[in-house]
Amino acid sequence: MELDHRDLAVGRPYPERADREPAVHDRVAEYLAKGLIQRPFRRLRDPVRALMPIVEYAAAHENALRIMSDEELRLQASAIRAKLRNSGFAPPLVGRCFALVREAATRTIGQRHYDVQLIAGFGLLKGRLVEMATGEGKTIAATLPAATVALAGYPVHLITVNDYLAQRDAGEMRALYEFLGLSVGAVVQGMSRAERRRAYASSVTYCTNKELAFDYLRDRVALTHRSSSLHLSLGRLRGSLQRDEDLVLRGLYFGIVDEADSIFIDEARTPLILSSSTGAGEERLQCEQGLRFASSLVAGKHFQIDLAERNLALTEEGRQELGELTEGLQGVWSSVRAREELVTQALTAMMLFNRDQHYVVIDGKVQIVDESTGRVMPDRSWERGLHQLIEVKEGCELTDRRETLARITYQRLFRRYIRLSGMTGTAHEVAREIKSVYGLDVVRIPLNRPSQRRVALPLVCTTSAQKLRIIADRVERLAMAEGRAVLIGTRSVGASEEISAALNARGIAHALLNAKQDKDEADVVAAAGEPARVTVATNMAGRGTDIRLGAGVAARGGLHVILTEYHDSRRVDRQLFGRCARQGDPGSCEAIVSLQDELFVIHAGGVTRLLARLVGGGVPIPSRLYQPLRWLAQFQAERRHGYVRVQDVKQDRRLDRVLAFSGRGE
Repeated sequence: MELDHRDLAVGRPYPERADREPAVHDRVAEYLAKGLIQRPFRRLRDPVRALMPIVEYAAAHENALRIMSDEELRLQASAIRAKLRNSGFAPPLVGRCFALVREAATRTIGQRHYDVQLIAGFGLLKGRLVEMATGEGKTIAATLPAATVALAGYPVHLITVNDYLAQRDAGEMRALYEFLGLSVGAVVQGMSRAERRRAYASSVTYCTNKELAFDYLRDRVALTHRSSSLHLSLGRLRGSLQRDEDLVLRGLYFGIVDEADSIFIDEARTPLILSSSTGAGEERLQCEQGLRFASSLVAGKHFQIDLAERNLALTEEGRQELGELTEGLQGVWSSVRAREELVTQALTAMMLFNRDQHYVVIDGKVQIVDESTGRVMPDRSWERGLHQLIEVKEGCELTDRRETLARITYQRLFRRYIRLSGMTGTAHEVAREIKSVYGLDVVRIPLNRPSQRRVALPLVCTTSAQKLRIIADRVERLAMAEGRAVLIGTRSVGASEEISAALNARGIAHALLNAKQDKDEADVVAAAGEPARVTVATNMAGRGTDIRLGAGVAARGGLHVILTEYHDSRRVDRQLFGRCARQGDPGSCEAIVSLQDELFVIHAGGVTRLLARLVGGGVPIPSRLYQPLRWLAQFQAERRHGYVRVQDVKQDRRLDRVLAFSGRGE
């Protein structure tokens, strides 16, 4: 865990890695080294094989530990603390510690780590991103490196995607950690600053990526004008405790990120912004006027829309038309730049942000939907007046406009951990970007038991109506006639409600799980494997609950998963399919999609329309024609999202350099 002092950030109240942008010649040299030297030998090197010796190291201590009493095991944990601190994380010592954690887990939580989980735990400790299939036990595998590093005396953050998982995992693993003499904390939304500080003071802290990021930003804001090395040194000389009282974190030492691809890639498209209310003033009237003027403009004539880039711009004719519409008005409408920006935002609210897809209205409030997980984000709002425009569009009460206090991207935040690792079920497709941005190699961990998943050929329909009819037919046969459990995955709230309506029309009972009904999501997901159970759910990333098969379901073929719309990323498709056939259970999956789905229309519109005309309506698309179309659409979508992530980081760095002069960087 030791790091050269030159790699540590200066002028920071607690230890973290320096976030330096490499010079151009360094980036060129790194690119050449990877391309000419490392890449040819990468195929000859098995990254899993390098981790396997940990199993033998742990096995060497198991018999001795098994016959010890609980008190003797606790003494072993105390004895290993000093060795870890002084000798570092040498494999033989780590193997001994893993064996200790494994035995403690058997006695406290009734679970014994599999050998593949030992391999995964060692990969996490060595700073890898481990890919483990759904149901292979990522949660318990993470206890191995977490306990090892915590026993060495370093703070550990286990970072997951929602409050439920943070609280659940901390509660389920608490007995194991406490048996080893370690404390456990959980940071969730709504906690006070004092409660957060106590949680981060624990040996192991479970938290969400958003709570961690905003706590880090609040620490930066709390130290505004007092974060230089000189100020911190003077504070120490005075013996001032004010600085510690202002902070909640105590260092970015070791971070283990669960659902790492979702956090590192999908959520990294949006910078994290800490803001404060500025008051609404006359904003409702301006928003109403802006929406009224925007509705007078004609698409293609007064403004152009790029759905793939989610961008909208006024044409020269549109600017002239707007000037005529606002002639004689005062305030914001008398400024050319201000009125054009306001109307552009109004058009964006009307054309690019859809209810039950990008947001939902709950209890009269507009709440953003996380497109990668399908959950609402009640603490988030769009900036630059967009949120207020959508509230007026939906007839909701107006909230105050927000003023930015600090901002950071996930790319920059996580690179500040002294040691970082991650785990997920799907990372292979974005391994190159994760290595480039976060410095993590992706390692695929072998299955504990061979997979019995059966993957059917995809069925591509010409129209959405045909797709809904075929899905209902399939569910009727599998669930009603054969008694199998069926899970139907959708991309949006609106799509899930369309399928729910189609099932209701057939009289098929089902459970619906989306951003409007996510309160009991763990119970709904856990019951999805019961006989004849039908579950319709939006994106399943990060649900974190295993679907166990009910009585007789395995004999009937296990859980059947239906993907109803391809996502922008192939990873998310794999996440849904990974819900069936876990841990050697039987199961099957298939894709039933249509050419009218958003992915094809936006990212391969021309080719999609041509294919629809060639095939004709009402006829499924042959596989040899559909596969190139899917590859093209997902390639275009992933390329554009990657470009957005790169631009976000560049903009974040530019703002940081500019605002640093005024002391208002991050």
